[in-house]
Amino acid sequence: MHSFNPKDLSTGKLHGYLLTAVAPRPIAFASTIDADGNPNLSPFSFFNVFSANPPILIFSPARRVRDNTIKHTLQNVETVKEVVINVVNYDLVHQMSLSSTDYPEGVNEFDKAGLTMVPSDKVKPFRVAESPIQLECKVNEIIHLGTEGGAGNLVICEVVKLHIADEVMNADDTINQEALDLVARAGGSYYSRAKKGFFEIPKPLRTMGIGVDTMPEHVRNSMILTGNNLGMLANVEVLPEEKAVTQFIEDVSERYPDIKTASHREKHKLAQNYLSFGDVESAWKLLLS
Repeated sequence: MHSFNPKDLSTGKLHGYLLTAVAPRPIAFASTIDADGNPNLSPFSFFNVFSANPPILIFSPARRVRDNTIKHTLQNVETVKEVVINVVNYDLVHQMSLSSTDYPEGVNEFDKAGLTMVPSDKVKPFRVAESPIQLECKVNEIIHLGTEGGAGNLVICEVVKLHIADEVMNADDTINQEALDLVARAGGSYYSRAKKGFFEIPKPLRTMGIGVDTMPEHVRNSMILTGNNLGMLANVEVLPEEKAVTQFIEDVSERYPDIKTASHREKHKLAQNYLSFGDVESAWKLLLS
């Protein structure tokens, strides 16, 4: 057995061990606003429920290990002591992952991830319409655990209103766990789908993905592509050049002889097939043809 003293490990190494050992972890998809009313949306897997009376949730936006900076979420809850915790199911996991990109202050992650803002009833931050359960909370206390990179900040939240989608409710007013289809975080690029096990999602680009908001309209408003599809497509730094698109269509025309005259709908279905294999580049070349 390998044994370590935490102080003998780099913070990055210890961080990796802890995140892999304590897994899977539920995800708090936290919606906040700054003092000027600008929305922010970011996921955190240092999260759980700790009390029912009063109803208390705690999540921790830790200081970044690489450069000891703090996240906009922490700045926001220190200024406007309210937050909405949205749960993450499989249908929005790629959009959630994209929202974790370190976009500059003031950028709206709802727009970048292609998610819908819904006004809350009792707090100022917006809810994520696509999330099956949304928990409006007031922030009771923030406990800072340290000042170095990797230090957590416990945001103690009291739930003041719950919103639960009809499609995950049973007839007896309990939540159908299988219909909820929650996703949890594990180490590295691993996630866990509660009813199916582990899967991987590439981490968002540090150079920042283009975001759903900059996509061509026919892609952004597709009737075929899912939220997860859009999340995958949005996590690219640049779109393929026209020359590469033309060459791709020539290369696949033997396999798909009608590809040059195919409708948007037909191309979107084929692009979705490429995405199912993780081939984002080919999907984009098809969508841009």
